[in-house]
Amino acid sequence: MTKLLIAAALVTATTVAAEAQDIDPKSRAENGMKPSEILATVESREDFRYLEEMSWDDDGYYAIVYHTADSARVEINIDALSGEPVQPD
Repeated sequence: MTKLLIAAALVTATTVAAEAQDIDPKSRAENGMKPSEILATVESREDFRYLEEMSWDDDGYYAIVYHTADSARVEINIDALSGEPVQPD
């Protein structure tokens, strides 16, 4: 009986810990903003001139590199769900 209670407690603790983790990055891609929407927000920046690269990162964000009117190279990461800039872990 004691072993059964310990096993049940362990399963419950594992399930709760899994649910407490951040949203799955794959879910961010499927349920988040479309790449075109993300790109549109970046293109609307006042200093945007042209896109160099846009890629998906498995941590749940789009990695974007663009250039400004004064030729500066900007690297930015945009969260797929919120559309806000994020710092990679």
